[in-house]
Amino acid sequence: MMHTRRRCWPLLALAVLATFVICACGQSDRTRIGVIPKAVAHVFWKSVHAGAIAAGREADVDIEWKGPPTETDFSRQIEIVDSMINARVDGIVLAPTEATALSTVVERANRQGIPVTIFDSAINTDKYVSFVSTNNYDAGVLAARQLAKLLNSKGRVIVVKMVPGSASTTQREKGFEETLTREFPGVQILAEQYCMADRARALAVSENMLTAHPNVDGMFASAEPATIGAAKALRSRGLDGRVRLVGFDFSDTIEKDLRDGAIDALVVQDPFNIGYEAVKTIVAKIGGKTPKKRIDSPATVVTLDNLADPTIDALVHPDLDKYLP
Repeated sequence: MMHTRRRCWPLLALAVLATFVICACGQSDRTRIGVIPKAVAHVFWKSVHAGAIAAGREADVDIEWKGPPTETDFSRQIEIVDSMINARVDGIVLAPTEATALSTVVERANRQGIPVTIFDSAINTDKYVSFVSTNNYDAGVLAARQLAKLLNSKGRVIVVKMVPGSASTTQREKGFEETLTREFPGVQILAEQYCMADRARALAVSENMLTAHPNVDGMFASAEPATIGAAKALRSRGLDGRVRLVGFDFSDTIEKDLRDGAIDALVVQDPFNIGYEAVKTIVAKIGGKTPKKRIDSPATVVTLDNLADPTIDALVHPDLDKYLP
């Protein structure tokens, strides 16, 4: 029995060694970048995904895309970042759902030598490579000026906001409100409600405010789901074209509402470019370069009058099929 055991040990050692060699050979030596959006369903995030893939192809790196189901699920987003860290990706690109809640896990990645670029929304830490985003305050300024122009600088408005704690939409809402106060004292905000990044809830809060304030003249919706819900509320009450609506972002549904007159104007970001530039900063950092700490992506006012312009058309109709399955 003792001799049998002695003969088995070398065989067992060889088996373990073979397993190790097979596993080692199966591991890829390609650069892997984890890209984590706030959510995955909205067209905005799909455009970000396409931009990230474009940058990945250009740099010959692998993009690992994963996000929470909704923009309010910051606990799930923290889990995803943790899983990327544990998987030892080479870099992380993150749109934080909440500025404070995500800061700890970003600092953990930094301590473990994994560079992180933040995009779309700011975060309450400086332990990141770059911040790539629309200047959301300035985008809110654009929205305020556009709505004031539609109202001839006088009227009553309501606001469909997004999610408390979301730095991007909070900044654009702040830019909108402060610009009306500073530049257009004749335009009064009667009410504001959060839709929690949900179209159905955006419809409900829009209808609630329209019921409470039947004399309203205008509306501002600060992101894609808020815009879709607000437009639907106006249509359901026959107020489309009478109550002027300035929304944010772009999708097929929003385009139809713009063409049908339920939406008067949109402030549109360039999510494809945001995803592209964010991945490029991590590629540069991995390659030993120092990217800019802040990279602004422009916002543009889109109306029915300029929708056919080639530059606007390219902005609002990116070729997602070229990059996404």
